[in-house]
Amino acid sequence: MTPQARVQAAIELLDAIIVAAREGGAAADTLIARYFKERRYAGSKDRRAVREYIYAAIRLCAETPATGRAAMLALTEQQPELASLFDASPHAPAPIRADEVRASPGMVPHWLMPHLSAPVQHSAEHAALLERAPLDLRVNTLKASPKQVRGHLADAEPIAGLPNALRLHDNTNVEQSAAYTDGLIEIQDAGSQHIARACAAMPGMAVVDLCAGAGGKTLALAADMAGQGRLIAADVNRDRLSRLPDRAARAGAGFIETLLLDAGKETATLAPFAGQADVVLIDAPCSGTGTWRRNPEARWRLTPDRLQRLVAEQSRILDISVPLVRPGGRLVYAVCALTHAEGAGQIDAFLARHPGWRADDTAIAAGRKYGEGRLLTPAHDGTDGFFIAALVRI
Repeated sequence: MTPQARVQAAIELLDAIIVAAREGGAAADTLIARYFKERRYAGSKDRRAVREYIYAAIRLCAETPATGRAAMLALTEQQPELASLFDASPHAPAPIRADEVRASPGMVPHWLMPHLSAPVQHSAEHAALLERAPLDLRVNTLKASPKQVRGHLADAEPIAGLPNALRLHDNTNVEQSAAYTDGLIEIQDAGSQHIARACAAMPGMAVVDLCAGAGGKTLALAADMAGQGRLIAADVNRDRLSRLPDRAARAGAGFIETLLLDAGKETATLAPFAGQADVVLIDAPCSGTGTWRRNPEARWRLTPDRLQRLVAEQSRILDISVPLVRPGGRLVYAVCALTHAEGAGQIDAFLARHPGWRADDTAIAAGRKYGEGRLLTPAHDGTDGFFIAALVRI
């Protein structure tokens, strides 16, 4: 591909990504993979260059651009050398007109700003929301110690406050390493590891991961439990939950039980576990506003209506969890979101509905106190953005 053709390909893909964001379609990575599967003439350098243009444009624009061309024109303001490639040569974009509308640069969508948690409304926080994230690892203590793993990954650095966490800053493909294939490590952001530690799970406990997904935090809980006790991974998403058994086998955590829930009918399926759980973890579906540095196109997908639906669903899941926790047991609520309604506001509402509970943020060794929980942000903590609250049944 010529340099001009790469820019045109980026424009075409951005058009498709914009439509998918508006209509709830496939993610950008999926659309990019499909595009190049149909264009096998594009070499690895072509694919890399187009991808870099696309994600530079996505990171640049907080609001959904009108078109892919408008997004790329905005990028030419930051990278002026691109303007010369709009030259109408074969497979090139048309020349830039002086009156063409460019997308507006920004970090946070204007409509979302008032909804953010108070610390995140400061502009000093915004740039870090879109910086490239490091690669964080969790050492699987069912199989290895951090010292042993560092023997495999010499460039890995310890992360303060997390004794089993390591960080890589380069592009190491750890999934091809022996440490990964042998189950000694898992890829997991430090913020997610703080969530698991907030659960204070111990050997012999009964623990329920109520929104387990593919089981990243379930595996962390399994390690904290030293493979002893009862650990139930529950979710309504069959495809995601089905990935956990293989991951558990690789990690040496065969004692994990999976439980597929029927959306809207979770209470009936969970009834046999009433009053038995020492810990229930809810890593709730959320806006993902804390993960923009990994998924910047999420800004284009979030709308006021979707945010409102997510807050309602989080509230419902919290209420579902209440009967499961024994007196003195712990409920840990977490979202990779930085809006007030999904975090501190959600917990305030829960405590108002359920007076037999109290907050206990002493188990969370990261972030800043915010409401009845803790707020982690990329700028303050070097993690993805999370709100975490630990609640105890009185």
